[in-house]
Amino acid sequence: MVKTDADEKGHRIRWAYVVGALIAIVFAVAIASRVSPTTSIFGIKSKTNQCVLDTRTQSGIVEDCGCDYETVDQINEEIVYPLLQELVKTPFFRYFKVKLWSDCPFWPDDGVCHMRQCSVCECPEYEFPEPLKRPSSYGLLSDDLVCQQQRPEAAVDRTIDTAAFRGWIETDNPWTNDDETDNAEMTYVNLQLNPERYTGYSGSSARRIWDAVYAYNCPKYPYGETCPEKKILYKLISGLHSSISIHIAADYLLDEKTDLWGQNLTLMYDRVLEYPDRVNNLYFIFLFVLRAVTKAADYLEQAEYDTGNPKEDLKTQSLMRLLRDPRLQTACPLPYDEAKLWKGQGGPELKQQIQKQFRNISAIMDCVGCEKCRLWGKLQVLGLGTALKILFSVDSKENLAQTLQLQRNEVIALMNLLNRLSESVKFVHDMGPLIRRTMGQQEREVADTMLLP
Repeated sequence: MVKTDADEKGHRIRWAYVVGALIAIVFAVAIASRVSPTTSIFGIKSKTNQCVLDTRTQSGIVEDCGCDYETVDQINEEIVYPLLQELVKTPFFRYFKVKLWSDCPFWPDDGVCHMRQCSVCECPEYEFPEPLKRPSSYGLLSDDLVCQQQRPEAAVDRTIDTAAFRGWIETDNPWTNDDETDNAEMTYVNLQLNPERYTGYSGSSARRIWDAVYAYNCPKYPYGETCPEKKILYKLISGLHSSISIHIAADYLLDEKTDLWGQNLTLMYDRVLEYPDRVNNLYFIFLFVLRAVTKAADYLEQAEYDTGNPKEDLKTQSLMRLLRDPRLQTACPLPYDEAKLWKGQGGPELKQQIQKQFRNISAIMDCVGCEKCRLWGKLQVLGLGTALKILFSVDSKENLAQTLQLQRNEVIALMNLLNRLSESVKFVHDMGPLIRRTMGQQEREVADTMLLP
């Protein structure tokens, strides 16, 4: 049978339609795979970009822990992060008692930061919001012109609400240097008004702090070290250091003249993301502190969170109950297994040695020459000391409620520390791949430029 020109033309048109339809289908599938929600490990829909997941540098189980990196990112994104973001804004967890000025026990104070971002500023009474205008035993300066020139978030609430301390005991933490039962020279700071961010504190004074922390108290364990007790303190401090660096870089003063703040991605890469072990240690301390919080969940749930504001106090109590989220238990039943430590005859001596080293680290915080850096350093070290106290104070969870005693300030420090770590883990997961690609591209461009004649 001979095909006419019209038949041939019609055949070509039909094939064009078929090919066009196939191309449209392939294109649609490709687009859908890029933008459609994916199902998380909890059965919750999340808009995870598969391209981002493919560029992650961490995979498998977090070293010395019981969860893999992907699970950590999921539980943080869907449970821990949103819970803590609400919790730290409640009146109970907003105020922290701290001794901001103490003599450095190791060397003369010579590195005081004079930038205004370093200060924890006490503002005049008329700058306080109405709910904060309560009788104060400390008094407020009425002629503090420095605070008037700064943002309202620099204000510090030093009021004392005795109702907020109802039901809590005064007990000292054996892991930290400060005596938490000594209220002399203590001040009350509104953490929401004094965020952890860039302050300009740097140079030899800042380097001396970290050198003292690492060199004398938690030197890096030798390669191949198998004793978990000898690795734990270094990994905790390294992870805390990474988290602090991330918060500094995430809220950085880019231009002092115009008061422009933003993200310093180069700094974040140079200090943390370029080093896989620093990222690994960040995940390690997050799981370590999360384990302490979940282990003490029964104790924390039964505690009183009375600040005299029934509505907010009920919210705080409800949020604390969410720490027992069954999804968290299912996804990561044992974030960190503390039972494997302090085994053998040398166990008690190792524990005392590490406790002494951590107390020294706590004391070094009094040498920080920046008031706001000292505030967050003391809070996070106390929070970590509280986690150590919870995990290593008793042998089993069953005896925890009968033997554990926590002070209000310890609980505040613990939950605020976990929130800081949660924010850092989320930032690394969300922004890390993009930052690595960007910095890698810049390094390649520089290398190509150097090869040009």
